[in-house]
Amino acid sequence: MKIKTRFAPSPTGYLHVGGARTALYSWLFTRHYDGDFVLRIEDTDLERSTKEAIDAIMEGMSWLSLNWDEGPYFQTKRFDRYNAVIDEMLEKGTAYRCYCSKERLEELREQQMAKGEKPRYDGKCRDCNTHYDVTEPHVVRFRNPQEGSVVFDDRIRGPIEISNDELDDLIIRRTDGSPTYNFCVVVDDWDMEITHVIRGEDHINNTPRQINILKALGAPIPEYAHVSMILGDDGKKLSKRHGAVSVMQYRDDGYLPEALLNYLVRLGWSHGDQEIFTREEMVEFFSLDAISKSASAFNTEKLLWLNHHYINTLPPEYVAVHLSWHIHEQGFNTRNGPQLVEIVKLLAERCKTLKEMALACRYFYEDFSSYDEDAAKKHLRPIARQPLETVLEKLSQLTDWSIAAIHKAIQDTADQLSVGMGKVGMPLRVAVTGMGQSPSVDATIHAIGRTRTLSRIQQALHYISQREANINQ
Repeated sequence: MKIKTRFAPSPTGYLHVGGARTALYSWLFTRHYDGDFVLRIEDTDLERSTKEAIDAIMEGMSWLSLNWDEGPYFQTKRFDRYNAVIDEMLEKGTAYRCYCSKERLEELREQQMAKGEKPRYDGKCRDCNTHYDVTEPHVVRFRNPQEGSVVFDDRIRGPIEISNDELDDLIIRRTDGSPTYNFCVVVDDWDMEITHVIRGEDHINNTPRQINILKALGAPIPEYAHVSMILGDDGKKLSKRHGAVSVMQYRDDGYLPEALLNYLVRLGWSHGDQEIFTREEMVEFFSLDAISKSASAFNTEKLLWLNHHYINTLPPEYVAVHLSWHIHEQGFNTRNGPQLVEIVKLLAERCKTLKEMALACRYFYEDFSSYDEDAAKKHLRPIARQPLETVLEKLSQLTDWSIAAIHKAIQDTADQLSVGMGKVGMPLRVAVTGMGQSPSVDATIHAIGRTRTLSRIQQALHYISQREANINQ
C-alpha cells in the first residue's frame, strides 16, 4: 500500500503555527515511507474563504519547503462530484431530503436545551411518508446508523469509541445546493486515496461522522491521528495575544525556516533527547507513535535559541539569501559594500534573528552623520583625538587592506602612544560604525573598506573638534 497523506487547510486566514505543524507531521510521515503528500484547499466556506488567505497558505508552505506531490485541489471546483455522490446516496437510501423549516429546528433546539439535552436533529423527515415536491426548499441529510458504535484506533490516542446514538443525521447538502464540509472531506479522502489523516484534535468529533459516511459509500477507511493543540507559555490556547502565530510573521521577524521547522517538529514529537534535527533526520526518525497525547507549550525563547544556532551553523551563503530579503525590507542598497556572506560571518554570533542582523549591518553600506549618543559621549572625547589621528595616518599608508594589516596598524598606534588597545579601538569603533558595539574592529574596518573608513575617521575628528569648541565657549 502506498502511503498518502494530505494537508487540508481552510483559507479563512493565514497559515498559523498549529497548521504548519500538522502539515509538517503529514509531510514527514509521507516522506518517511516514500509516499505522496497532497495539498487540498477546503474552501467550502464561501463567505470567509479569500484569495489572500490561499496565497498566504501557499507562501507559507513554500517558505517552509513543504513541497506537495499533488494539488493544490480546491473543493469549490469539485461541487459536481460531491453532488453526484449525494444523488447516488439519495437513490440508495443512505441519504434523505429534509424539509424541516429553520423555525422548527430552532424551536426543537430550544426545547432540547431547556431539558438539558444535547441539541440534535430528531429525525422527523428520516422516514417521513408525507409527499413533498423536490423543488420545495430542503436540505439533504446522511442517514446515520442508529445502533452500534464507531470504533477507530487513533494512531496517537489509541482506541476511540463513539456510540451512534450520539450522532444525529448530518446535513450533507444545504438548501442552496452546496455540499457541506464534512461530506466534501469524505469524498476527497476517498477519491484521493488518502491512507492516513493527520490533523488537530479539534477534528476528533468529526471522525465518527466521516467514518460512517465512508462506510455507507463502501469506501476504505483511512487511519487517523489527532494531534494535541499548542498552548502559549501561559497555558492557554495559542492565539494572537501570544505574539506571532502566523508562519510568515516568523519570516518577517527574522527566523529561518529551518529553525521554525525544527522547533515545530519537537512541539509534541521526540526522538530520544535529541533537540536539533536536519530535515533528513526528521524524515528518517519521524514516527506517529512518538507523538505525545499532551498539549505542547510554545516557548519563544527556545525558538530564538534554535534560530541563533542555525544562523551560525548553516552555510553563510544560504543564510545570506534569507538576509537579503530583510535588507530589502529595510530599504538600503548593498551594492556598494561587502558581500552579504561576509556580513553573515561577521554578525552571526551577535545576532539571534536576521532582522536584527539587517538592522545591525546598515553602517557597512551607508554613511551616517550622527552617532549613538552614549557611545559618542564616552568615546569621542578630546582625549581620543591623538589615537584617531595616529591610526588614521597608519591606515592611510596601508598598501595591503587586510585584517592582519589593519590589526597591526591599530596595535602599532597603541604601542606608539603607550596606551591600551581599548583606548584606540573604542574611539575607532564609534568613528567608523557610529555605535559602541560591533564585531572585532579590524574585521569591521576591513569590511567597511578603505575609502569609507578614512572618511569616517576624519568625520569623527571633526566631531571632536566641534565638541572641544563648544566646551571652550
